Amino acid sequence: MMNSRASAPRLEAALTQTDDDKGHAEAWSRSCRRLRAELGEDVFNSWFGRLELDSVRDGVAHLSVPTRFLKSWIQSHYTDKILATLSVEAPDVAAILVDVRSSARPAQARSSLVDNRSALGSGYLGGTVGGAPGAASGGFSNERPSPHFEEASRISADSVRQLRAQPASDADGLSSSPLDRRLTFSTFLVGKSNQLAHAAAQRIASAAPGEAPIYNPLYIHSAVGLGKTHLLQAIGHTASEAGKRVIYLTAEKFMYRFVCALKAQTSIAFKEKLRGIDVLLIDDVQFLQGKSIQQEFCHTLNALIDAGRQIVVAADRPPSDLESLEERVRSRLAGGLCVEMGGLDEALRLKILEMRIAAARASQPGFDVPAPVAAYVARVIETNGRDLDGAVSRLLARVTLTGAALTVEMAEDAIRDLVRTREPKRVKIEDIQKLVANHYNVSRADILSSRRTATVVRPRQIAMYLSKILTLRSLPEIGRRFGGRDHTTVLHAVRKIEGLAGKDGSLSEEIELLKRMLVE
Repeated sequence: MMNSRASAPRLEAALTQTDDDKGHAEAWSRSCRRLRAELGEDVFNSWFGRLELDSVRDGVAHLSVPTRFLKSWIQSHYTDKILATLSVEAPDVAAILVDVRSSARPAQARSSLVDNRSALGSGYLGGTVGGAPGAASGGFSNERPSPHFEEASRISADSVRQLRAQPASDADGLSSSPLDRRLTFSTFLVGKSNQLAHAAAQRIASAAPGEAPIYNPLYIHSAVGLGKTHLLQAIGHTASEAGKRVIYLTAEKFMYRFVCALKAQTSIAFKEKLRGIDVLLIDDVQFLQGKSIQQEFCHTLNALIDAGRQIVVAADRPPSDLESLEERVRSRLAGGLCVEMGGLDEALRLKILEMRIAAARASQPGFDVPAPVAAYVARVIETNGRDLDGAVSRLLARVTLTGAALTVEMAEDAIRDLVRTREPKRVKIEDIQKLVANHYNVSRADILSSRRTATVVRPRQIAMYLSKILTLRSLPEIGRRFGGRDHTTVLHAVRKIEGLAGKDGSLSEEIELLKRMLVE
């Protein structure tokens, strides 16, 4: 009798959980239909076609994708959009967490959401839906997480799993991520595109102990594979050799170390040790997420700068384009020296390629790349240094596996997948605002203001429309860049201009002209 009474609440709770999961699955289905309608079929299928809802626990919706690339792209461009849409359909969802799912999920990990797949309808995003074991507690406790953990809930699940695997003693110390011995100033090749960044990095690294920093913080930004991490680690090597206390961390490492310190209740010691160093190097700051973590990062920047300690930050875009960061963090990062590392010119690509070939020849003495082949590879691969590494690997495979001498024709076949068409120019919202303002004889301040006169409203709506079709920014992000407006205002402007352009040929021609001026 006692067993029957004890099991009744558990049975009732299980049934309630099933109902909740079914409700969340239906809310996810409706959210998918809304995203498809707002973003369009092509964008939706490209980035959301393999996004799945695994579970909703403690106000956090756990989503998963099959690859790290999709996870990174969604976190960078669509997190706010997904959260805003899902929270409308499921008000209990306060945050989302995107994970990379394994190819085979354990049977016990599949929740009752799997049985409700038919309820998802046309908005279902493919595959099964299941919650990960332990998702309810987030790996910390069965109680509702503290505000710190709720705010940090957008940290990638990979980082959280690393946290769980770490001993508690890790929170008591602050160790730097290991530096690659190969990434030094002596192995960094300088060209026109990176000359300024290299000079600033060398100046910082060679500063005498106790010398007041000249550029603080130094902010280096560029596309992937152009040498940001190389410069940061070169600074770390040189500064360490000079006896300085150096910490090199990626943004993700900084996040889960901070959460680890919160978990172990040693956050004060964590902050004190972090602020007691001489040089702080933070890589990939565009991935910094969570309100509490961003606040602590900003406090750390302020404390180190006030104490005369050097900070160097790297990212894939300038501070003003980091919409996921709070305004005061972006302002602090922009307050130092911001340097962009441009694309590699052909002469620099050839120097990099020759260095990679020499390194490969050290391990494979028979590897020889004729000068015409090297020149061809350097000419056609215009992207980044990592693609040049891939080209050398393919050429090495051809030589060692076939035994034939390399020719231009063989190289052309070997590196065909690395030869890419030039990517279209990345359009910035600020550029759109400036161009539209000049075209319609108003100021950019007018476009960002609350003025509602016809001479301002129409250019503002056209600028919002162009921002939507020429950038990857979400509607909420665009609204924030237009004076803090709501995403519904942006959606209204987009639909308004689409309707007018369909009826007014002269307006359509004006918009096409503006588009060409922005992308060419």
